[in-house]
Amino acid sequence: MTSPEIKKQLLDVMFKIRMAEEKIVEVYAKEQQMRTPTHLSIGQEAIAAALSLAMLPEDQIFVGHRCHAAYLARGGDFQGFFDELCGKKSGICQGRAGSAHLTDPSVGIYSSPILSAMIPVAVGAAMSFKMDASRKVAVAVFGDAAIEEGAFAESVNFAVTNKLPVLFVCENNLYSTHTPLPIRQPPSKIYERFSIPEMQTQQIDGNDASLVYETFKKAIEHVRSLKGPLFIECLTYRTREHVGPLYDYDRGYRTKEEVEEWMKRCPISLLTAKLIKENVLNASQAESMKQQWKSKADEAYASALKAPWPDVATLEEHVY
Repeated sequence: MTSPEIKKQLLDVMFKIRMAEEKIVEVYAKEQQMRTPTHLSIGQEAIAAALSLAMLPEDQIFVGHRCHAAYLARGGDFQGFFDELCGKKSGICQGRAGSAHLTDPSVGIYSSPILSAMIPVAVGAAMSFKMDASRKVAVAVFGDAAIEEGAFAESVNFAVTNKLPVLFVCENNLYSTHTPLPIRQPPSKIYERFSIPEMQTQQIDGNDASLVYETFKKAIEHVRSLKGPLFIECLTYRTREHVGPLYDYDRGYRTKEEVEEWMKRCPISLLTAKLIKENVLNASQAESMKQQWKSKADEAYASALKAPWPDVATLEEHVY
């Protein structure tokens, strides 16, 4: 059972992610200060929050374009996050990465927007961990579309064959950009397709933060013990458009009713209601937690606008 303290931490981290991204929603189109494509995780926060609490500081996450949640959950520099999205010198990657390339070795986060590109990188990292006998764990986080790439199958094959300490986490939000899952893949469940004796797989409710935490905690202990990789499919949903701050149910690929139905299953609302019912906190305390992160997001964005731009003389640095 997840302790009350862990549940409160999960809620706090989810509010951190949600308020940061709601600030992006507020200013992105109106102020045009974030000149970078931005992929939001609003509605999917439980996965990143649970993963961050289940991992050890030395473990590493390899994620794709939807990387805000993983970075913030891992304790990345909150101010540096906003500075980076605004292209400033003080950003995580000196203003060069923008939204979809957030990488910060100090908190064990590596990302790339190329579909499935970080899955083999995670496997390579896990190989080095095993060779060094370091007991670190690599976690590959990717969407449901990434499993359609050849890199995924090759990575799983290599990881299973070598019993590498890697956890494969599929954030199944049912869509690849604007294409529903049934059009792209066979009707069988994703986790069932990759279930083999050498690699356990399972599907869970990715919006139940406590369940996700307990599942990840056990999974990470398993792979850390070199018992072989695991594959966990987390069912979730992004309420905003694939890239950008808007709702996009008017574009013909999903309905407003579907979006609203999933919004009722918001991981933050579900956990808040559970904690209130369990007398772990009250509604006022939950709202205070939310407002604290909202204020921090407001302050971080305001500070980012005042931060200096990178020197033009450094334009060709870090270009390969």
